[in-house]
This record gives sequence, C-alpha cells and structure tokens, in this order.
Amino acid sequence: MNKEKLLNEWLQEEKVAHIQGWDFSHIAGKYDEESDLPWNYKKIINRYLLSNMKLLDIDTGGGEFLLSLNHPACNLSATEAYPPNVELCKEKLLPMGIDFREANGFKSLPFENETFDIVINRHGSFNENEIWRVLKPKGIFITEQVGAENDRELIKLLLNNVYPIPFPKQYLKTIKHSFEKIGFKTIESDEAFRPIKFWDVGALVWFAHIIEWEFPGFNVTDCLPNLYHAQEILEQNGVIEGKIHRFLLVVQK
Repeated sequence: MNKEKLLNEWLQEEKVAHIQGWDFSHIAGKYDEESDLPWNYKKIINRYLLSNMKLLDIDTGGGEFLLSLNHPACNLSATEAYPPNVELCKEKLLPMGIDFREANGFKSLPFENETFDIVINRHGSFNENEIWRVLKPKGIFITEQVGAENDRELIKLLLNNVYPIPFPKQYLKTIKHSFEKIGFKTIESDEAFRPIKFWDVGALVWFAHIIEWEFPGFNVTDCLPNLYHAQEILEQNGVIEGKIHRFLLVVQK
C-alpha cells in the first residue's frame, strides 16, 4: 500500500466530487448498485403509461430518466428544487416543450387540481396530499425510494460510528400507510435490501461526498485512517461491500 499515492488520489476525488443532474458516470465500472433489484422502475411506469397521458416527474434531477421514457414532450411536466439542477433543467427541458417548474416536492406543487394521469418520483421527496390533489381520478403515483437503512455499513466504515438514520420514516410500511390513509389504493409494493459494491476506494470517496446527507462531515483528511482500513479490506477481499435499502410503491387515486 503506497499511502502517499493513495492520499493524493483520494484528495483529487474529493476535489472533483460534484455532479450535474444525477449522473454517476464518473465512477462507472468502479462500483455497482441497483443492478439486481426485484423490479424495474422504468418497465413498471411503461406498464401504465399511454402516449396521451399527462405525466409529472417530481424531483427530476437533470431530467435524465424522464427523457428516457420517450413520452411526448407536450404531455410532460417536471419539478426540481436543487439550484444547479434547476438551471440545467431550464436549459435542457424548456426548449423541448416540457413544462418544467422550480418547486420543492415535499411542499407544494405549482399545478392545477386533477392535472395529471400519472405522477412519478424516483429517490426524491414528495407530499402525498399534493399528489392526491394534482392527480386525476383513477390517476397513478409510482415511486422508487431509498429506504432508511441505506448504506449503513459504509457509513460506519468511513465515520467509525453510525449516525442517526437521517430519514427514519423511509420504510415501505410507513409510506404505504400514509398514502392509504388519505384514500389511495395500493396496486403494487415491494422492498429490497441488496449489495452495493466498490472496487476502488477513490470511487467511495467521491460517492460519500455526493451523498453528503448520509455521510455528514466526511472528508479525506479527517477520515484518513478509515480510508486506509477500507483499502486494506479492498486488497484482502477484492471488494468493499455494503447494503442498499430500496422500496417500490404504486398507488391509485
């Protein structure tokens, strides 16, 4: 283990740790997650989506997933709250004719009552009452969420102890109940715990900076002994492995 060389590499990863939209291509091939979930979010959406339907994507990131649906732009709307992504969406989505609006999905949605046939949300925040309001009767809400227990082993590895769960209500049972309580009918639901694997400690450094709400206070200098320990695990086992927590919910108004 060349500690000086590794330190320089990790400091460089820390320096470049930023993204536009929700693009993890910087560490492609150096880590893997979500490759073995028991559902396919895109296929589930396509199961319900017809070309004439109005669709809203809450917390769209940079609109990457929304555009992958190849749905008519005139029937697409999207919201985003993170300022760099808001500017990206204005530059990318608005010229295409997509109705993009800056909004916090956890608060209020800037749309009229009963506007949409389908509302989707992947790994973003939402307000079930607002979703009820903007959905047409029989409208569908589809979400894939990051669960409360996500990445806990990796957090312990890098930060020595496990900080309190940042989103303790993020369990399928809890979220499902909150939707059913206001009148939604559950159509599909599933919950999964699957491996997340890293084959490069530098990729883990970059990842921990991007997911800063899970790794509060992480930086290379302060966590250097833990990073060297992570490198030892990698050299011994060929991989650093943690666990992701995901759940899927499809409900109808």
